[in-house]
Amino acid sequence: MIEIKQVKTSRDISLFVKYPLKLYKDCPYYVPSVMMDEKNNFSQRKNPNLKDCDYQGFLAYKDGELVGRIAALINWQEISIYGEKVIRFSRFECIDDLEVFKALLSAVAEYGKSRGLEYMHGPWGFNDTDREGMLTYGFNLRSTYSTNYYYPYFHKNVEALGFEPESKWVEMNFGIPKETDERSARLSEMIMKKYGVREVSDTLSVKEILERYGDAFFDTFNKAYSHLDGFVPIVDKGMQQSVLDQFAVIVNTKYISIIIDKDEKMAGFGICLPSICEPLQKHGGKLLPALISILKAIKTPRELEMALIAVRPEYKNAGINAIMIDKIMRNIIADGVERVESNPMLESNLSVQQQWKFADSEIIKRRQTYKIKIGDLLNK
Repeated sequence: MIEIKQVKTSRDISLFVKYPLKLYKDCPYYVPSVMMDEKNNFSQRKNPNLKDCDYQGFLAYKDGELVGRIAALINWQEISIYGEKVIRFSRFECIDDLEVFKALLSAVAEYGKSRGLEYMHGPWGFNDTDREGMLTYGFNLRSTYSTNYYYPYFHKNVEALGFEPESKWVEMNFGIPKETDERSARLSEMIMKKYGVREVSDTLSVKEILERYGDAFFDTFNKAYSHLDGFVPIVDKGMQQSVLDQFAVIVNTKYISIIIDKDEKMAGFGICLPSICEPLQKHGGKLLPALISILKAIKTPRELEMALIAVRPEYKNAGINAIMIDKIMRNIIADGVERVESNPMLESNLSVQQQWKFADSEIIKRRQTYKIKIGDLLNK
């Protein structure tokens, strides 16, 4: 017997947040989210995304045992932008049981149907800085801090229920050159001189960067990514501050680049984040016990995750990315970083893939979202 229960109480929230630790207990590839952040998702006071989103968690029990979870997420801004009555499913984990899959996904479908929605898709997060996409290739590799791991049965069971592929991403591993390329340095100097731009992150602390360029970061991000699948701009000040607070915890200014033009406007930015996967794995996503290990990983990282690169449209073909990559790569080589892996890049977004292509690379993972008509799932 399968029972689906809505998340309502603080105990329910705790069970919802901790369930992935049970499912992936013996999996070396799973990296937990920060537990406190996941709990805060349910709080109107602590989660500014809830201004524009409805969020409801569900728990699945089979014969009295907790066997899965899922979240229904309605992003009303997405519906307004794209004009499609669609609900997102998110935070989806459960055992390999097709009946449990259908029960959890149907709970999201019913939630959407009751609000007049017609389609559901996912896994999507609150916005494009949240974890999204279901793993379909690369199951024997550890996830990054910004992505979810999925067992191979997930995409197979979703497809068996009639979901169709939607957006697709690739993740890459990059080779690190043994020496810096002086040609890149000369090219960067030429571009800076031609367009009157300069790199500013070398001389500023994280706090100063956020204070001076926090607003410009989102303006550039929203304009650079506006054409991508399912993109919803981050314009609310509370949402922006929440994103900045999360990034600020793990930023090392050696591995970010901010380019400012002669009018003091941001031309582009690039961010590589030190990997904090090992501390999060060791401490089950609990931030405080992992703090010392996290600080060490940030200061002297062995691995980096390429998080974001964004160039304002008017500088799209100006070579701004070459300046950013040269700066970051010099520090990667000097510091002896051992591994650099990208976070998901849309398969169709070749321009972003080319911007990060500073060395030999290979696709090591693939992921995608799925979509279905609500009525088709409920009538199956």
